[in-house]
Amino acid sequence: MSVSERLEELGIELPKVVAPVAAYTPALVFENTVRTSGQLPMADGRVTCQGRVGPNRTSPVEAYEAARLCALNALAAAAEAAGGVDRIKRVLKVTGFVASSRAFHAQPAVINGASELYQEIFGSQHVRSALGVNALPLDASVEVEVEFELQD
Repeated sequence: MSVSERLEELGIELPKVVAPVAAYTPALVFENTVRTSGQLPMADGRVTCQGRVGPNRTSPVEAYEAARLCALNALAAAAEAAGGVDRIKRVLKVTGFVASSRAFHAQPAVINGASELYQEIFGSQHVRSALGVNALPLDASVEVEVEFELQD
């Protein structure tokens, strides 16, 4: 089954590629991979989840959903750079950043929002890092960058 067929089966529509907020490109093809810049949880031109994750702040559930949106934005950027979503074979690596309060230590659970989405779509595992940081661009709660392998 192609990636586009799998997305349709899951009822997932890729968003439009988010315009860069600084001096970079959303995704770049290199040999048999496409790498994305960090993608924020952006929809309709705005960040959907802001602030640090932790007690009395942004909830881990909200941040999980934000990571899922970041992953969709990354897939859209990669698909555009690669010449279509069906050129993407699988996810190689996800790096996730979570703006975290000092008391929050469940960054992997937040970035599962991205990883679990990709597992649903591609049906395979990938390597991953989940990092807690003090702040992210535009006060986003989550940022995700991804490396995809392309079809031969």
